[in-house]
Amino acid sequence: MSAVRVGIAQINVCVGDLAGNAERLFAAASEAAGQGADIVVTPELSLIGYPPEDLLLRARFVDEQQAALQALTRRLAALPGVAVLVGHADRHDGALCNAVSVLRDGQVLGTYRKRELPNYGVFDELRYFTPGTEPLVFEAAGLRVGVAICEDIWFDTVAQAAAGAGAQLLLVPNASPYHLGKEQERLAVARRAVQASGCALVYANLVGGQDELVFDGASFALDASGHEQVRLAAFTEQVALLQAEAGGAVRAQQPLAAPACEEADVWHALVLGTRDYLTKNRFPGAIIGLSGGIDSALVLAIAVDAIGADKVRAVMMPSRYTADISLTDARDMAARLGVRYDEILIGAIVEAFETALAPHFAGLPVDTSEENLQARARGTLLMGLSNKTGSLVLTTGNKSEMATGYCTLYGDMAGGFAVLKDVPKTLAYRLAVWRNQQGDVIPQRIITRPPSAELRPDQTDQDSLPPYEVLDGIVLRYMEQNASAAELVAEGYPQAAVEQVLRLLRINEYKRRQAPPGPRITPRAFGRDWRYPVTNGFRETL
Repeated sequence: MSAVRVGIAQINVCVGDLAGNAERLFAAASEAAGQGADIVVTPELSLIGYPPEDLLLRARFVDEQQAALQALTRRLAALPGVAVLVGHADRHDGALCNAVSVLRDGQVLGTYRKRELPNYGVFDELRYFTPGTEPLVFEAAGLRVGVAICEDIWFDTVAQAAAGAGAQLLLVPNASPYHLGKEQERLAVARRAVQASGCALVYANLVGGQDELVFDGASFALDASGHEQVRLAAFTEQVALLQAEAGGAVRAQQPLAAPACEEADVWHALVLGTRDYLTKNRFPGAIIGLSGGIDSALVLAIAVDAIGADKVRAVMMPSRYTADISLTDARDMAARLGVRYDEILIGAIVEAFETALAPHFAGLPVDTSEENLQARARGTLLMGLSNKTGSLVLTTGNKSEMATGYCTLYGDMAGGFAVLKDVPKTLAYRLAVWRNQQGDVIPQRIITRPPSAELRPDQTDQDSLPPYEVLDGIVLRYMEQNASAAELVAEGYPQAAVEQVLRLLRINEYKRRQAPPGPRITPRAFGRDWRYPVTNGFRETL
């Protein structure tokens, strides 16, 4: 019986780094060939990175990636008999296509052009690409092998077209970004493609962070019965070998990677997204404003896991409202993680602001304007340190705060990367507990204390917001799942809380438009997924 050995190259590439990506592709193909692979499958658009966005509108970029593809094709001739699938942008009949070419012995055996172009959520491929129309099937080690790209397998017709052209095995290069529950979605879709085509299927997914998106890898292979026979580890680069047989069997060369709990997956997504944002953009380190609260503690721990304690600096900036226990806990955590820790008093700075504004605030009641001066003093200090050292400020606000505007523009929102931007407050607590189970780095009091911005005496978050369990539930149903206000009330959420949260969501859009990017870990994040107008006269009423 004919059998083909397929190498899955689950690699981390960088958008636009043509030389670096070509080197990584060659190294992965060489590793797979060394294991005996007849075919090596790399992720979608692996030569140019995903998503390339408006780089694709630059003719020079497309020209240079075509030259890089030709050079890589020649170089791969050093791996005789090995067919390597490389993703790239392809000019075809005057249009640009999302394509994958099969390269073997210094030649292009064929090029497949993606037929189904996603144009929803974080995807806008119709802005750049024209869909292909034809299947591609080639032969390797006596097997007929078909190709589809990512979104194609969501449609039975593509898998059926490959089978109709004689395919016995379907190879699927992907750049499928992570969000909670995504791995099971992919498996379900792949099983439908197997059922529609009768082919075994190999799914090679990208890994790594690209701005807001995190790609988790977790590549896999299904036999012709839809049973998972291969699963690679999530959030790490890996090259793995499998054997696919003419009868639809798939035989693994290693055990299935064990699934992780939700908190572990989210943690690793945040670490990977943070690491790649910092390193791919060549920042020498990270700076975090430490407050003694849960969010800054989480960001500090994530940063250390991402790039190491020697590249992370924590700065505590106490005001007259900062509790002694906040200082104690901040010092404790910095010591546990071994990061540089500094304290800068902001009292004199805030007093100078207050004195300068006093004539202009005369006769007006004290409100959040005075509170925000403290946050803005801290933001200015952090950005000053960033300018001087080149290190990037990591902001500490979470999704619950971003949804409701419980954050200060040009204050705690000042920075370059918002690590917890898509992490609801309730999930933040779960992440803290999980991380301490791996190693006790967050003082327990930080986890158990009532959350507070500490901008006025005896302040807690719940003075201004509904309980986080209620708030996060409303944001999940309304923002992520498009439930209506009436549905939320019918589900048992208090009407006053629903009206408050929806109002805060609406009036704080202008803040979110100015927020830094942050890793997407839910099915709908503020930023690429959420595109509501700032100027907006619509009011959803009950």
